[in-house]
Amino acid sequence: MIPRQKTETVLARLNQFPAVALLGPRQAGKTTLAEQIADRRPSVYLDLEDPADREKLADAALYLSGHEDKLVILDEVQRTPELFQTLRGLIDKGRRGGLKAGRFLLLGSASIDLLRQSGESLAGRIAYVELGPLNVLEANGDKRERLWIRGGFPDSFLAESDKESAIWRKNFIRTYLERDIPQLGPRVPAETLRRFWTMLAHVQSGLLNAAQIARGLGVDGKTVSRYLDLLVDLLLVRRLPPLHANVGKRLVKSPKVYVRDSGIVHTLLGLDDHEAVLGHPVAGGSWEGFVIENLLSAAPEQVNASFYRTAAGAEIDLVLEMPGGKLWAVEIKRGLTPKLDKGFHHAREDLKPERSFIVYSGEERYQKADGVEAIGLRELASMLGGPPKSSPQQ
Repeated sequence: MIPRQKTETVLARLNQFPAVALLGPRQAGKTTLAEQIADRRPSVYLDLEDPADREKLADAALYLSGHEDKLVILDEVQRTPELFQTLRGLIDKGRRGGLKAGRFLLLGSASIDLLRQSGESLAGRIAYVELGPLNVLEANGDKRERLWIRGGFPDSFLAESDKESAIWRKNFIRTYLERDIPQLGPRVPAETLRRFWTMLAHVQSGLLNAAQIARGLGVDGKTVSRYLDLLVDLLLVRRLPPLHANVGKRLVKSPKVYVRDSGIVHTLLGLDDHEAVLGHPVAGGSWEGFVIENLLSAAPEQVNASFYRTAAGAEIDLVLEMPGGKLWAVEIKRGLTPKLDKGFHHAREDLKPERSFIVYSGEERYQKADGVEAIGLRELASMLGGPPKSSPQQ
């Protein structure tokens, strides 16, 4: 069992809020984490994709009132958004009776209905925690390359071979397209959405060019925006915004787009092993996305992420706005001898970040020119979030 960083965060939120929503894509490990938490306290688990469990909630208020002394775990809660009004009433009633925290743990594979419904009904009563696939702090330190190639979904990362991992990811993509997305979001032809997802993988880490993608798909720009919103809401794609800084220069306004799991990037492009990835033009963009996802997975919730680019070519791959408003600048390079471009130095002159790093494929940490530190991914992730804490059950 791999300890997850977010376990202690979820426990802390349960001690503070009546309800906690644990959000993440399917197969990222939400149910496993919930089961570990359930081992620590009296709990009842309901899978809302199971007809028998849904039947128990035919009179939800009556059933849940009978378990007010337990943590109620509701899996795939976006399937029954009508529950949120009931939960609100139970939470408010419980508060008046002294039950102020730790009532409900809601697991959701999408943020679409879940965020909307809970935002309407449970404001001030719920906290959100996002659980993505495994990151470099959770995987063994010497397995970083495997994590990059296979991605962080546990069944993919832990597969017996690259071949078995690739088969798992192919079926994961197919299941999402043919079963999960039609149930979770608006109706989109599976083959069209696959082509769109694959196009995003081809331009991994690039600026969003909706017009170009629209021409490739034979649709209009609004349709592309709708498809992108869907994959972002399903926590499968990240839309990294540009930093809006008052620097007196013309800034790029388009977001950068990343397929969030590197293993999914590689499978969409038909790259099943290390050699295939290294021989493909996407290798650099895939590594950049991998680094960004790992750093943001490790970073505290208060950290805001963006990138910086001017029309003149000044650029920083990742800008982290730390608590207190101070900036960290992160440049990302694949290889063991990272070199900084002039654009990075010009961008640092514009933003004057408190700290500057270049993340590369090695592990040694050393000083480069002008206060820039070369650093390995694991060490920078550790600086941001610290190592995962093991639970007694693990």
